Amino acid sequence: MARLPKVAPIGIPQHVVQRGNNRQVCFCSDEDFTAYAGWLRECAAQYQVQVHGWVFMTNHVHLLLTPLADQAISRMMQALGRLYVRYFNRECRRSGTLWEGRFKSCLVQSEEYLLHCYRYIELNPVRAAMVSNPGEYHWSSYSSNALGVPSSLLTPHPEYLKLGRYPRQRRERYRALFASALDPEFMDKISTLTDKGLALGNDRFKAEIEAQCQRRVTPERVGRPRIEG
Repeated sequence: MARLPKVAPIGIPQHVVQRGNNRQVCFCSDEDFTAYAGWLRECAAQYQVQVHGWVFMTNHVHLLLTPLADQAISRMMQALGRLYVRYFNRECRRSGTLWEGRFKSCLVQSEEYLLHCYRYIELNPVRAAMVSNPGEYHWSSYSSNALGVPSSLLTPHPEYLKLGRYPRQRRERYRALFASALDPEFMDKISTLTDKGLALGNDRFKAEIEAQCQRRVTPERVGRPRIEG
């Protein structure tokens, strides 16, 4: 039975996670990270996907993306995955699968949750105890969003641009967002919703997505079915 295409309305941001199969290592060197970033940039341009945020860990990646065409993210991730697996298998003299099946994703409501999602992604190395500050980790978008390091991969989202009129002001206000810790409940929520392919947003946002796409993006209710009579 063919899998249903992912719910991916044009213009709605998505948090995307791609993991190594059985959480195996996918990046062994800076050269691997560089290769992946280069193909991500090329495939995003080819398939019309904007990249707002990212972090490349040793056995998985997080991306914050907005599709500008129908099923653009799925096409981009498929092409990117093939290119990188071919390269990785050749370099490591291995064969077979690398990724844990299809990528995971959730739709993100821009106004209420997008900047939280930026933080969730870029704080990943801190949560993993790899660094004490997100600016110390090279393979994330924090250096561009918070410190102004140029990146041809990055497209600022309108919610990021609303942080200030000038680039310096935006960066200062963006860094200030990281002064407080993320709510553990939010972290659990985005992780669960991403794994299940649902939506992160308020009830109105989710209802609009379901009406537009004719697909459920909210968790099914838990409980016994009602018995009539």
